[in-house]
Amino acid sequence: MMNKANLLIVDVDRRAVNSLTALLNADDYAVFEVPTAHEALAHLASTEIGLLLCSADLPGGGAFELLGEVRRRFPQTVVLMFTAFGTIDGAVEAIRLGAYDYLTTPLSAEDLRLALERAAAQHALLTEHRKLKRELELRFGLESLVGHDYRMLKLFELIETVADSTVSVLIQGPSGTGKSLTARVIHRLSSRRDRPFVEVSVAAIPEALIESELFGHVRGAFTGALSSKPGKFRAADGGTIFLDEIGAASPALQVKLLRVLQERQFEPVGSNRTERVDIRVICATNADLEAEVRAGRFREDLFYRINVIALELPPLCERLGDIPLLAEFFLRQHAGPRRALEGFSIEAMSALQAYSWPGNVRELANVVERCAILARGSRIELFDLPARIVEPLGSAALHGARSAGGTLREALREAERLIIEAALSAHGGNRQSAAHQLGVDRTTLYKKMRRFGIRTARRGRRPGASTASVLPLRNAQGASPASAPSVPTSGANISNTRTSSALTGPTR
Repeated sequence: MMNKANLLIVDVDRRAVNSLTALLNADDYAVFEVPTAHEALAHLASTEIGLLLCSADLPGGGAFELLGEVRRRFPQTVVLMFTAFGTIDGAVEAIRLGAYDYLTTPLSAEDLRLALERAAAQHALLTEHRKLKRELELRFGLESLVGHDYRMLKLFELIETVADSTVSVLIQGPSGTGKSLTARVIHRLSSRRDRPFVEVSVAAIPEALIESELFGHVRGAFTGALSSKPGKFRAADGGTIFLDEIGAASPALQVKLLRVLQERQFEPVGSNRTERVDIRVICATNADLEAEVRAGRFREDLFYRINVIALELPPLCERLGDIPLLAEFFLRQHAGPRRALEGFSIEAMSALQAYSWPGNVRELANVVERCAILARGSRIELFDLPARIVEPLGSAALHGARSAGGTLREALREAERLIIEAALSAHGGNRQSAAHQLGVDRTTLYKKMRRFGIRTARRGRRPGASTASVLPLRNAQGASPASAPSVPTSGANISNTRTSSALTGPTR
């Protein structure tokens, strides 16, 4: 039998309650007692109750009203009803309203124990189901967050803090950094997760139709309005509405949006009836809204209304240390069922980290999907990558080979040097992290650095800059190695000890 289950007895008969309490305490239940349905609901609201043993003969028929409320408000609580005047109709009604069992007294101690054991097992199943559902919901929201950039860590700490509030959120960042995904994560982590999430691209809807799309219209409101149609705000009632590319809103639309955000009410096109909605508003833009406000193209009062919580998503080129994790994540997503891909070669990963990624996370996801389809071996090699990613690295290696006389040995040597420099740059000069990425031990990496004349030099930190850079030294013959293509670095990528999150998945 389940031990230590909280059990609430609801009955006005003190003799019956005392007898039940003595029996159940002996069986390790934590027993609570109340005489009325009203007190039972108050107790359920303040204490986690697993089992509820309720008399069906409460005054005024309160037992069945209590049963309905428990099912609606406390679905994890298992209810057993008992009565001395049991009828078929009463049992049917109790089961219909959500009772797990309907017992007729007098009842032996052994029969009661068996009934409670079954109910306790049911409660354990409901509790486990509830726990797993919550974990899946959280995982569905958080499984898309991968990386170890400290700015992303702060960003997702903020997301988790504000997710369950009702304040407006403004997500800013270049295209492809994951603004749409961020909005969905906020919704999934909130108490509105079971309600609608409605996404609207303001720039994608013609100006003549945007008001109707957002607020709906009534029949005959304009030519072609053959029937009434609810808008996006009505569809999102109780949930979240995500207004992407909010900077593209016209002045007239900005006025209407300001009213909705302030008062949570609007009128459909062609109607005088005011509708009220309960919504969470999240907006996103890749434009500089503060500059738009200064230029008079975006309302200042609307900007401050949507900018209660501001989230800034950095471009991928400023967090190169996240690229290996993101690339491996996308590869697991896109690898076909016919074969398993082991990952990326050292050369391929170094090329990915040396690329500037103007399309941000979206571009990386598309590149990895392409590679997963076209890869000829068990892992992604340099020749599997698109030409635009490989060419900068190859051009530098070819230049180095030509400078050294054009031999294959020198070309390979120069490529190896470029790969090592790219790995060191991506990890802010941290040799341990770079060695781990390259698949060699730290001693081997150090020897290769000595051979190629590569050293890491610490510099004073400045905003947006790495605390370490890779500097070539003159080689043993006194010659300076050929220059490598520059690899953008950022202070976000300097630490191999921080853990944080970066956006992956469908991006906007």
